[in-house]
Amino acid sequence: MSLDGRVALVTGGGRGIGRGISEVLAAAGAAIAVNYRKDEEAANETVAAIEATGGKAKAYQGSVTEPEDNERVIAQVMADFGKLDIVVQNGGIASRGLPVVKTEASELERVIRTHALGPHHLASVAVPAMRENDRSDMVFISSVATLGHGANGAPYNMGKAAMESLAYTLSKEERPHGMHVNVVAPGLVATDMGSRLAKAIVGVEDIHELDRTMPFGHVCTPEDIARVVKFLVSSDSGYVTGEKINVHGGGQDWRDHDDD
Repeated sequence: MSLDGRVALVTGGGRGIGRGISEVLAAAGAAIAVNYRKDEEAANETVAAIEATGGKAKAYQGSVTEPEDNERVIAQVMADFGKLDIVVQNGGIASRGLPVVKTEASELERVIRTHALGPHHLASVAVPAMRENDRSDMVFISSVATLGHGANGAPYNMGKAAMESLAYTLSKEERPHGMHVNVVAPGLVATDMGSRLAKAIVGVEDIHELDRTMPFGHVCTPEDIARVVKFLVSSDSGYVTGEKINVHGGGQDWRDHDDD
C-alpha cells in the first residue's frame, strides 16, 4: 500500500491518534503536513520522528475552527509541496460529560465548531486543490460515540454525528472528481485523552489496566487506527467511498471494568 509521491495533511497530527496517522502514512511514502493548534513542541517532535526514518514532513500551525487559518494552511502546504492528495480530519476536543440541562451554550458551540463547522470549511478550501489529482482522499476521524449516543455527552455526540453527515455528503459530491471520502470511528484508544477518559469513568490510573478485558487483549492503539486510514487512502481501497469503519474490536465493554 505505497503512498509514494502523495502529500497528506493531518489535522491534530502531532499527538495521539494524529501522530500515529502521520507516522504510518509517512512510513508508506507520503509527505506529511502536520497541523497543530497549540502544541508546537509535539508537532515538531512528530516531524523529527518522521524525518529520522527518512520521511518528509513539516509542521503547520492553525486552528480548524478559524477560516483564516484553514485558508493559510492550505496555501502554505500547496506552496511547500506543490500538491495535496490526502486530508485526514482528525483534530478534536472532548466535551465536559454533562447532561443537556447542565451544558452551557458556549460549550455546545465550541465542540460542534471543532468537530463539524471547522472541518466543513477546511474541506471547502482543500477540495479545489485536491481536484487537481486523478485520485484524492479525505478521511474523517469520528467516534463510536455515534453508535450509542450515550448520556452526558450531547455536544460531542452531536459534533461527531454532524461530521459524519458532512463526510457522506462530500463523498457523493466529489466522487465525480476522483475523491474518496470515508469515516474512521475509534473506540477507546491509548492516548492522553483516552487515559483521562478511562480515569474519569472507571478510575484506572494506567489505561493498560484495561488490557485484559479488551478485545484481542489490549486497548486500541493510535497505530491500529492509522493502519485503517492507510488502507482507505491506498489503491487497495479503490472502490471504497462513503463508508464508515468502526475500530473498536467489535465492541468494547471497558466502562463495565471490574478490578476483581
